[in-house]
Amino acid sequence: MGEHGGTGSGGRRGQAERDAITVEIGYALCSSAFAAAVVFGAVAGPALLFALPGAVETVLVRGGGVLAGVLFAVRTVSVLVRFRRAAQPSQPGRTSPDS
Repeated sequence: MGEHGGTGSGGRRGQAERDAITVEIGYALCSSAFAAAVVFGAVAGPALLFALPGAVETVLVRGGGVLAGVLFAVRTVSVLVRFRRAAQPSQPGRTSPDS
């Protein structure tokens, strides 16, 4: 357990755990970017496609950008928090089903 010990007692992370974390971060960022792009397109799309009055166009584009940014942050945090909770053992002191 010296080099590849679990994280339960402050040990170093194994390669599989580091890979899982990397994949989860990538998934969080990609799914957040996709969701933000869809929301931005839905809100600001009409302003970019049609000739609307200046104030309406500005409100739609800025509102879409703000909403997309907030959604990106919330989605990223929620995916990573859910992953962190799922990675923890169900009973304190037990690190694997074999324990």
